Amino acid sequence: MLNKESSIERVIATDSALGAVARLQERRGPIMFYQSGGCCDGSLPLCFDYGELIIGDNDVLLGRVGGSPFYIDHRQFEVWKQTQLIIDVGEGEPEGFSLPADGTKHFITRSRMFSPAELVALQGGDLLRKQRESRIPLRLDARARS
Repeated sequence: MLNKESSIERVIATDSALGAVARLQERRGPIMFYQSGGCCDGSLPLCFDYGELIIGDNDVLLGRVGGSPFYIDHRQFEVWKQTQLIIDVGEGEPEGFSLPADGTKHFITRSRMFSPAELVALQGGDLLRKQRESRIPLRLDARARS
């Protein structure tokens, strides 16, 4: 049984991914992620300089990776909401418009299904997160980034 104080995250990252995020932040400043829904970019997490991708009203803040926000389209969230995303690093250049993870590496998404107990705990956490997010701006203007 889960402790009420347990923190269940919808998105987590491996040590390799966290290291790549830290190095990117050091070189470029704030970054953000958006989980691609398929087609041209497959289902890879896309990494951008913070604010480079405009977040819409229907995008969901899934969590943070190394302090950087991680968004997903609300329709894709509905399909994947029983799944924890695990961000990792893979060999090869990134596809599409994503920043590289590190040199010639790219970010990848692995996943696992939440247990029934985790899903119950997440339902309460999602309600609290929505309340907090409604008070947090989704975009930084140019002054806030420098």
